[in-house]
Amino acid sequence: MSDRMLKVNSTLREVIGEEIERMSDSRLEMVSITAVDTAPNLRHAVVYIDVLERESHEPALDALTGAAKRLQTAIAGQVRMKYTPKLEFAIDPGVVGGERIDAILRSIQEGKLEENG
Repeated sequence: MSDRMLKVNSTLREVIGEEIERMSDSRLEMVSITAVDTAPNLRHAVVYIDVLERESHEPALDALTGAAKRLQTAIAGQVRMKYTPKLEFAIDPGVVGGERIDAILRSIQEGKLEENG
């Protein structure tokens, strides 16, 4: 990925994160923006999120999807870009994969403790 795209993604992540903090939707209280992946033509961006509680993923995605226009307006007002990307929201697969690996390692460790116990 080019330096320019890295800068665009970083800037969008910052602007979106700040705007989410200003929102009063309780479904967004424990949301973290983990990454943004903007298309090279700047017309589309996937915003990856993580939510502290697993059962809160869907409500958070619904809230963000509903607030997409507001977030795009914030981007247009704060960032000089040829196009303001259309935002799509998704759960960060890296975080989910990391949690799964952590759970597997914990179960292995617990099994070893029971064998030695």
